[in-house]
Amino acid sequence: MALSSTLLCLLATLSQCALAVRFPAPYLEERQASTVPDYVNTYAPLVWLYSGETYFPSDIGAQLVNTKPEINFNAVVDYPNPLTLDNLNALNAVNGTEVYLTSNVDITTNPAWLNGVKPDSSGKTEGATSIAIIVNDHGSGLVDAFYMYFYAFNWGGVVLDQRVDDHVGDWEHNMIRFQNGVPSQVWFSQHSFGEAFTYDCLEKQGVRPFVYSGNGSHANYAVNGTHDHTIPNLNLPDNGLLTDFTDQGTLWDPTLSAYYYSYNVNTNAYTAYDSSYPTAWLQFIGQWGDQQYPNSDPRQHEIIPGVSATAEFTGGPTGPEDKQLNRTEVCPTASGYVCDVSTSLTS
Repeated sequence: MALSSTLLCLLATLSQCALAVRFPAPYLEERQASTVPDYVNTYAPLVWLYSGETYFPSDIGAQLVNTKPEINFNAVVDYPNPLTLDNLNALNAVNGTEVYLTSNVDITTNPAWLNGVKPDSSGKTEGATSIAIIVNDHGSGLVDAFYMYFYAFNWGGVVLDQRVDDHVGDWEHNMIRFQNGVPSQVWFSQHSFGEAFTYDCLEKQGVRPFVYSGNGSHANYAVNGTHDHTIPNLNLPDNGLLTDFTDQGTLWDPTLSAYYYSYNVNTNAYTAYDSSYPTAWLQFIGQWGDQQYPNSDPRQHEIIPGVSATAEFTGGPTGPEDKQLNRTEVCPTASGYVCDVSTSLTS
């Protein structure tokens, strides 16, 4: 009996050694980390961009080529040059939250890079990786998948014949909550907040929910039509002072050109599902566009003098790191707001 146990142990050791020779530990770890849960793509949103859209999804890395880091309109010194998605988080060490990735040229000249890439007939933004899909596995079968859409420019709209809330850089997102691989709820980001719906009530192509992207602002809506957001965080169907328009213009399939990551809340670490994907940029805590221009800048105008929210040009947004990736509910936490998950669509 003792001999048999010894032989079994020896055989087990030899088997492990053989496996290690064929598949070294780093290979096995990479293989395990490279498997995106199939339901993340199976149920991924399809985005209808507005028929008159000018500012399409954009390559995330291209934003760094066309901008430079500034703090209070002064160039940051002593940073990696060139900046890439592999080293962008180095800016966190220089008062990172105050860093703005500022356009190299005057944006009022409408440089071509602001326009992004229009999806082709297959729905792909050819040559532009314009989304990060981030998976947070809470355990016990509960998984949140974030679909982070990037645009180089946000056109905010017109109020009283004055353009408002234009800014370089625009991050919007959906989040789908899964339980044991089955989608249950979906979050739609809109401007400073958004809306949540049950998955079952949404419009779909097959099992993939439709998202309607607002003209220029890229706010995400569950229904087609007109969306008055004059009152912050209140989406009304009428045509008010500040309105988003949506329709079935160009269909974008974000999964066709995406980076995929898992997120570990305990370590605040991102792991790429493919080792070729950059990860450092996800931890950048600064802004992805110009700082709001002061009133002394001839490009700047305010509808109500002294009220920055009515300015023509506002500051660029923060990135995925600031989007509350570890949520208790499908909605992010916001002071004064209750997470209301609608069970039916309203326009």
